Amino acid sequence: MTPFAEEAWYDDEAGPLVRPYAMTSGRTEPVRGRFDLITLVIARAAVAPSLALPPEQTRILALCRGPLSVAEIAAHLKLPAGTVRVLLDDLLAAELIETREPPPPTVGPTEELLEAVLAGLRAL
Repeated sequence: MTPFAEEAWYDDEAGPLVRPYAMTSGRTEPVRGRFDLITLVIARAAVAPSLALPPEQTRILALCRGPLSVAEIAAHLKLPAGTVRVLLDDLLAAELIETREPPPPTVGPTEELLEAVLAGLRAL
């Protein structure tokens, strides 16, 4: 018997314990999308009762009736962002969600535009 056998780090109130890797079949990375923490996710349609999805993915679809970021989804589900990314990847493959990736850092106002705005503000 190990010295830690009697010491449990969870209790009966925690409910059934499922490791994140069990939810993703051991996968750690999405295949199709990048899923940055600020990527917005929205459900395409309600899930048909005949569609057998894991409970976590069903919750994601319910949460994403309106756009939510990957970080918000992870917070609501109380799961690591990496696990949520893999779950979202499966939903994307099944065409049950749409994503809006953040714009690349090179897209933004030009220096000339910023200077013109600054000049306008100074003129006020």
